[in-house]
Formats: sequence, structure tokens, C-alpha cells
Amino acid sequence: MSLEKFILAVVTTNSAKVSGGASVFHCSDKKEMDELTANLEAILDGIAHALGDELYIIVKH
Repeated sequence: MSLEKFILAVVTTNSAKVSGGASVFHCSDKKEMDELTANLEAILDGIAHALGDELYIIVKH
């Protein structure tokens, strides 16, 4: 089984903007969010997309 067109993770500094459905990672600031997003992107073999200053999704295309 392969995952395609699927949200693998959500990374945010604003918990009010997200809820369940995918793994959600809450960060305390933008620097932590950027570092975590880069690591998860490599680990999950996905692509990170910024949906705003406080929110990234990592997807598999």
C-alpha cells in the first residue's frame, strides 16, 4: 500500500486553527515550527506547504 494525495502531518503554532484527522504537532514559536517541519518532511518523504504564518501541512503527492 502506498500513500498518495494524503495529509501526513500538520505543524502549527496556533492550536486553535487545527483539529484531528492527521497527526498534529504544536510548536511554541516559528523557529521550532520551521525546524520540525523540515525534519518531518524528510522523515515522512513528503512535501511541506505553508498555509499561513502559523500553519504547515506535510503531504504526499
